Amino acid sequence: MDQLFTKLDELYDEIVDIRRFLHEYPELSFEEVKTAKYIAQFHENLGHKVRTNVGGNGVLAYLTGSKPGPTIALRADFDALPIQEQTDAPYKSKNDGVMHACGHDGHTASLLGLAKALNSMQSEIEGTIVFLHQHAEELPPGGAIAMIEDGCLDGVDVIFGTHLQAQTPLGEIGYRSGPLQAAPDRFDIKIIGKGGHGASPHETKDSIVIGGQLINNLQQIVSRRIDPLESAVVSICNFEAKNPYNVIADTAEMTGTVRTFKEDIRNFIEEEIDRVIKGTCLVSGADYEYTYSRGYPTTVNHEAETNFVAALAPAIPDVTNVRETEPVMGGEDFSYYLQQTKGTFFFTGAKNPENTEAYPHHHPKFDIDERALLIAAKVLGSAALTYAKANRPSICIN
Repeated sequence: MDQLFTKLDELYDEIVDIRRFLHEYPELSFEEVKTAKYIAQFHENLGHKVRTNVGGNGVLAYLTGSKPGPTIALRADFDALPIQEQTDAPYKSKNDGVMHACGHDGHTASLLGLAKALNSMQSEIEGTIVFLHQHAEELPPGGAIAMIEDGCLDGVDVIFGTHLQAQTPLGEIGYRSGPLQAAPDRFDIKIIGKGGHGASPHETKDSIVIGGQLINNLQQIVSRRIDPLESAVVSICNFEAKNPYNVIADTAEMTGTVRTFKEDIRNFIEEEIDRVIKGTCLVSGADYEYTYSRGYPTTVNHEAETNFVAALAPAIPDVTNVRETEPVMGGEDFSYYLQQTKGTFFFTGAKNPENTEAYPHHHPKFDIDERALLIAAKVLGSAALTYAKANRPSICIN
């Protein structure tokens, strides 16, 4: 393993350069044509077998070792977000209104650097390593499900992935067996009232007032209808009813998100929102439209593979802390891979220890400590090589 770590150390500057290049030229979900081409060309230059346009803009690259062994997939996503960057970094986004505000540029750079390091060790590798570069993680239905349908997991025995965490200290690895990340759903509500003059509210069905009541009523779903020992979120994140100052709006629209870990609670909340809307509108004689859109499933890590990564991580250079993390309400379409094959998804700390405050993911000032790129690559690489060695085919002697 020391050989891998040494090679990655030698590649650190190149890994950083890759990350900064990708950061300068981000592309939105389902629009990552140039990024996908860059990734494919990188692997082709290494001599890897490459598949492009997998499930859309996905890229698969294969490194076959000289010895028999399992097929191990390592995944990195590469889409960006519709956010205007507000940092002063010399590598800030050059694409107006688009930014890598979630670390996917770092995920890709780590995996490409790891691919180059492992390529130089081909004669010692057991089995096959699949570098799974996924598009469109940020926007449901996401890229994972389409890539799976297009065969990205064919023959894969195990999959590993990581997410850089900007608010977790550099050097920390967070793992968790079982549910790690919530199912992220979306709902859209349109209240249909009756508009009118602001001086004559009695002649209207005020959609804004009804909307305000509805927001309060919806908050009671979690606080009064869900077991306090369970986890759930219902958040209204957008409310619009634009009109002149003296005109009561006839319609109001709101959008929100639901986060859950259990399918029965997910089903209950979907139905309960409808019931609450119906009751609220009935009192005021208003009508409504309601759409509930399901996002990714809950990300559920496999126990053996999670414990496997947790056991090997402390021995990796620059890893200073390995801990069982709490579940988080953020969603992740890595969940689809884990429904199809065994594996685990872990967190890699990327907060500069000199910074007292770190901006969260999806923030216009988001950034990471780039030393985390090396740590992520080392953990993923160590997981792949160690797993291959532990699961090499047995030799029968007659």
